[in-house]
Amino acid sequence: MNQDLSDTLTDSNSVRSITEATVLFAGDSGDGMQLTGSQFTLATAFAQNDLATLPDFPAEIRAPAGTTYGVSGFQLHFGSVNVRTPGDEVDLLVAMNPAALKVNLSRVRRGGAIVINVNAFKPHNLKLAGYNGVDPLADENLLKDYQVFKVELTRMTEEALKDFNFDKKVVDRCKNMFALGLTLWLYSRPIEPALDWLSHKFANRPEIQKANIHVLKKGFHYGETTEDFIVQYRVAPAKLEPGIYRAIRGVEALALGLVAASTKSNLKLFYSSYPITPASDLLHHLSRYKNFGVKTFQAEDEIAAIGATIGASFGGSLGVCATSGPGLTLKAEGIGLAIMTELPMVIVNVQRGGPSTGLPTKTEQSDLLQSMYGRNGESPLPVIAASTPGDCFHAAYEACLIAVRHMTPVILLADGYLANGAEPWLIPSTDDLEDFHVPFVTKPNHKVEGKEVFLPYLRNEETLARPWAKPGISGLEHRLGGLEKEHETGSVSYDPDNHEFMTNLRADKVKRVAKFIPPLTIYGDSQGDLIIIGWGSTEGAIKSAVDRLRADGLRTGMVQIKHINPLPPDLGSILSRYERYIVPELNKGQLVRILRDEFLLPILPLNKIQGQPFKASEIVDAAIAHCNQ
Repeated sequence: MNQDLSDTLTDSNSVRSITEATVLFAGDSGDGMQLTGSQFTLATAFAQNDLATLPDFPAEIRAPAGTTYGVSGFQLHFGSVNVRTPGDEVDLLVAMNPAALKVNLSRVRRGGAIVINVNAFKPHNLKLAGYNGVDPLADENLLKDYQVFKVELTRMTEEALKDFNFDKKVVDRCKNMFALGLTLWLYSRPIEPALDWLSHKFANRPEIQKANIHVLKKGFHYGETTEDFIVQYRVAPAKLEPGIYRAIRGVEALALGLVAASTKSNLKLFYSSYPITPASDLLHHLSRYKNFGVKTFQAEDEIAAIGATIGASFGGSLGVCATSGPGLTLKAEGIGLAIMTELPMVIVNVQRGGPSTGLPTKTEQSDLLQSMYGRNGESPLPVIAASTPGDCFHAAYEACLIAVRHMTPVILLADGYLANGAEPWLIPSTDDLEDFHVPFVTKPNHKVEGKEVFLPYLRNEETLARPWAKPGISGLEHRLGGLEKEHETGSVSYDPDNHEFMTNLRADKVKRVAKFIPPLTIYGDSQGDLIIIGWGSTEGAIKSAVDRLRADGLRTGMVQIKHINPLPPDLGSILSRYERYIVPELNKGQLVRILRDEFLLPILPLNKIQGQPFKASEIVDAAIAHCNQ
């Protein structure tokens, strides 16, 4: 919201126009906070606001109810202005129980609002949340620093459903709809999208459908009739580029990008994976596109998944698999085989907190160095990174393009924040997507002493890609495997000079990708005091930070690196225009190591490893401190 109560009122004494707001729904894992946040997001998209979301849920399937480590949250930043992050500070916290208040109070700005389900603040729940019998609602500082609204969510839900023949457990599950209805009213969001969703979701369970719709309307009407909320907020539509938009999550965009690549290339998409958080949803979404010829396969383990993907690529399909950090480790040997056989495939890595099981539902840019170097032998491959939920579409499409054009496996990096987050997405026209040629060979490609033969490792002069031959074609029989190949013939070779030659050749092929990388775009000042270098999901926070720094008079620019291996050819010349350098990363400085190795510059790492994305303010503070040294 970022406005004080003294802001100018419009339309009436009860409606206030604001430019942006950040809302956080938080409660127990069984309180339906992800669903509530998703429906509020849908309503916000219908209201034509720009938005960014941050779902935040525990790793446990069902943590003990009422405990702090069982709190599930959904944060949404929306506005009539350009929204790039889920928000540094929360304007409204909807806390369904004491644990939700304790975990998230620090996120709420001073003067912000808190809607509290006062019925949940009982001695037992207070103890589970660690309040040790002290009721936080009696804390004078809480009441002084925040606008606290005590709402009997549980009681009013029970009252609304008293004529329904439901047990207490079913009734309790409906209280999130009351909270949703109230919040929709508070921010002048349309209620119709949620009503339509409930109608379709519970079409086969009419009593549940009727109950949830009834409670949703009760919450909305409560906002209209209660005297507790004297102000209702209105956010004007954002000035977005004309076109058809939808609210899209990163994992949905990944799926659509892969399907688009399959359609444009006329290659059948084969997707193989073993369930692992947070990559599992990609299998769920791709399984819905059978009408596009997509084949999905849930493997028994990560090694089987990569093996099936290699087999699909060998057979002439667009082979794709996905995983997260520990799974990428298990796939390392298979990826090495794909590098040696030079088959096109895409490995999507949706990064999470590590090591080992680590923080499986929290975000982290944990696997960059593993993606670059985590295989035996000299085995480089292209690595690219998506930067926003919507950009996941274009990154997935480009990863397929690179894989096919250069006949190589490609690693596409996303993370939990991108995969689960959402934003408005301008749906592209398929005619605007770059075409790419599939280099299948159908006949022998070389002559030896007048006889036509097939050389499976004969190179394209521009890309160094080898030919792609489908099995079963007479005259194109060839040997593939993990042993070193002889140049051009593909025969097994133990010749030391040939091994060095082929090793360098495969590395040069990856370097050739740089010829197709477009020039970098500088955001902010094209030269000056400071450049901030980002990759992956840090883009939004960095751009917001650059805006603030430039407003304070610091000549600041930023570049977002999508292509990490190879690096963009013009990156070095851009860096030379600035005096200082910062790289914010959700790790211990992995891109910094790569850039220092390449450019020998005194680059400052800004690291955060908390399972949460950067706030713009964190980057601003670090930049100012660095420039004042």
